[in-house]
Amino acid sequence: MNVDFPLHFDGRGRTAEADSDAHIKDMIEQVLFTAPGERVNRPTFGSGVQQLVFAPNGDAIATALRLTVQAALQEWLGDVIETTDVQVEANDSTLRIEVRYVVRRTGETRVATLAR
Repeated sequence: MNVDFPLHFDGRGRTAEADSDAHIKDMIEQVLFTAPGERVNRPTFGSGVQQLVFAPNGDAIATALRLTVQAALQEWLGDVIETTDVQVEANDSTLRIEVRYVVRRTGETRVATLAR
């Protein structure tokens, strides 16, 4: 069973479940939008990308953000996915991240688009 994220209840009053693809996307979202130090028992978990939403836009920031995202996904989800491409776009107060990856278990290519 894969618990759906964010945690909520289904129509039967039970913990909502997610299929494998949705669960992987949920895990990607958790890694990207969790700040290091936010989780008590895993102080290095996360990527800290939300801290860069209001940083000045530019090629250097975009490159740094792509590398940060790729490194965090490799560290925390490297046994589940292989990240093939990351695109980052910051507009005003919105951060949009597109992650292309291969699911290691099936070899299928997927795209997760996340925004905050």
